[in-house]
Amino acid sequence: MARLAVVSGGGTGIGRATAGMLAGEGYDVIIVGRRAEVLADAVKWIGPQAFAVTADLADPDQVGAVADAVAGRAVDVLVNNAGAFVGGDDSTPAGLAARWHAAFDSNVLTAVLLTEALYPLLRRPGSKIILTSSIAAQRGGGGPYSAAKAALHGYGLDLAARLGAEGITANVIAPGYVTDSEFFAGRMTEEGHRQRVAATLVGRAGVPDDIAEAVRWLVGPGGSFVTGQIINVNGGSVLGR
Repeated sequence: MARLAVVSGGGTGIGRATAGMLAGEGYDVIIVGRRAEVLADAVKWIGPQAFAVTADLADPDQVGAVADAVAGRAVDVLVNNAGAFVGGDDSTPAGLAARWHAAFDSNVLTAVLLTEALYPLLRRPGSKIILTSSIAAQRGGGGPYSAAKAALHGYGLDLAARLGAEGITANVIAPGYVTDSEFFAGRMTEEGHRQRVAATLVGRAGVPDDIAEAVRWLVGPGGSFVTGQIINVNGGSVLGR
């Protein structure tokens, strides 16, 4: 039987590129997201190894649908990629609280609930857990988004410490500026793009495949001795943290 990978936020951008890479490596892939139409398009692009589960992973009542789809198989790779930048009105305490709660739910709770739901199904030894953070967690500038992504660093380190003795690795990938995703939809200007590219040392923006290639390394034989790490994939925009 083929190895099994689960990728949250797998319908677009980094998640879709990662799911496609894993399918190309011979994995059966379950992609998870909130929008059935987007997931269906991704399944067509990824190929016959892909299966979609529509669920809001911040809702405890919906997370079980992913475990049901796994159907008792061992999970070899879990990529917690779901997340979003959440806007809102910070002018009142209620608005501020709502925005921070939404950012935490979207970026942290989705990863925690999915990982813990699949915990009994992780392959022992050998499963690989990856959490997608952001350069914003290391340099700020994103308000509650920065804080939420930074929380994933602590959770990833905790997973590595908890699960290492069971032969399971856990790492965090912190992407820099990545185009060809929905993250900046309606928010990116030409000047903003130029500034972000200029901030790199390599003179270009990242693309989803750059992050998928980092995942390829971590889940492959070369990543078997790597756990509890924050892997920066940012073109040199932030150095060595």
